[in-house]
Amino acid sequence: MSLANKILSSLGLSTPADPADAAADTEDGPDAVLARFISKSPASKYTFDSAQRDAPQSELCRAPEGARQQQQKECITIQMQSRRLFQAMQDQGFFCALPIDPKQTHIECTPKPRPQP
Repeated sequence: MSLANKILSSLGLSTPADPADAAADTEDGPDAVLARFISKSPASKYTFDSAQRDAPQSELCRAPEGARQQQQKECITIQMQSRRLFQAMQDQGFFCALPIDPKQTHIECTPKPRPQP
C-alpha cells in the first residue's frame, strides 16, 4: 500500500481503485466493469451518485461487508449515467432506493435475499 493510500485510509477516505481495474476499464464496457467490481464483494452494500444531473459517469462505492460507517469505502468511477447504473444494479440482484434522509442525493443498493434451496 502506498503512503498516499495509507494516509487516505487513516483519514477514512476512499482510495483509488486498483490500477489493474483502471486499465481494464478502457478495454471492457461499463457493464463488465460493474460486474467485476461487484464480484469482489457481492454481499456488500453499494452507493452511487453523479457529480451533476445526467452526467455520463457515476461514482460507485461499497462499504466492506459488516462495516461501520467510519470504515473506508472502496470507490470507482464508472462510465454510466445514474439511471442506467440503477437498472444495471437491479440486474445484478440489488434493491436500490434513495436514503431516508431527504438531504442525501445518493442511491443505496443492498443485495436482494437469495432463496434458500
